[in-house]
Amino acid sequence: MSTKHEPFISVITPVYNGAAFIAECIESVLAQTYRNFEYILVNNCSKDNTLEICQEYARKDKRIHVHDNTDFLDVMVNHNHALSFMSKDSKYVKFVSGDDWIFSDCVEKMVGLADENPSVGVVACYSIEGKRLLFQGLDYHEKVVNGREICRNTLLGKQPYVFAAPTSLLYRADFARATTEFFPFAKGAPHADVSAVYQVLQHSDFGFVHQILTFTRVHGQSETSSSFKYGRTNRALLADMYRFGPLYLTPEEHAQHLGIALDKYYSWLVAGLIENSFSNEFIEMQRSGLRAIGFEFSTPRLLKAAAMRGLELVTTPRLTTGKIAAMLKRKGKIEARGTQLT
Repeated sequence: MSTKHEPFISVITPVYNGAAFIAECIESVLAQTYRNFEYILVNNCSKDNTLEICQEYARKDKRIHVHDNTDFLDVMVNHNHALSFMSKDSKYVKFVSGDDWIFSDCVEKMVGLADENPSVGVVACYSIEGKRLLFQGLDYHEKVVNGREICRNTLLGKQPYVFAAPTSLLYRADFARATTEFFPFAKGAPHADVSAVYQVLQHSDFGFVHQILTFTRVHGQSETSSSFKYGRTNRALLADMYRFGPLYLTPEEHAQHLGIALDKYYSWLVAGLIENSFSNEFIEMQRSGLRAIGFEFSTPRLLKAAAMRGLELVTTPRLTTGKIAAMLKRKGKIEARGTQLT
């Protein structure tokens, strides 16, 4: 495909200890039908041979630029750091996680939708995770949706989650340039990619390509696995409700749904405490994680959640004991999908 009329794009992969999958990731980016892009690889002090693999590809393709961090950075701090290397000529920016990969027409399709619709600030698409299809929920004709409307409906639970994972998103670069903290960061909360979507959609529309364009890999060492196990995903949902609810909801709606989000977190925490043997380290992790997003650990809420779990055991004993048995069997392991008793 000719690059003559193609906007320039920055594709970015921040990576840490990604030697097992980074080559497949890089190959998928280089195989894009869309050709007018730079590819920025940011090695976050990897202890394996990730850097050497990245440098080898850079020697073969001049579009690849490798940056090697001198200090290890937390996940979203590193994402913001990676944006500092983006070309001033880039119209769009797309992250591809180091253990994921993208189909050959991914960038072409996502940029095409954004370019045809200048009001769109974020574009998402379907993704495959193992054998699962992710991010379903919009009707096929809904290719461009009002940003504030979809944020409001997502926070209210009226809209299936379609904001995707980092690899399945494309952003208009001007939004990323507008702040030094495009991914709002709280220590221990590595899911600020969703927060970035809520930020951008205050001022733009949401685009969706109804095609499978990305592959999301979840494995024992991935951020997703760790986040499910240690509750960071739950806290991220709570943080987004706390921070963005006032922008999209009425005060009454915000108070109600913030309470619902807190109840869901503490319901998960009951199971998490059992799985982690009530360890002090796990409890302190939850305390500090909550404090980082503006909350203090609540013993009354935890006791209430435990009581509700007890009621569930009484009313649906077979189902609940089955969940607990499965949880205990997995106890102590970091899994591909975290324990969620819902």
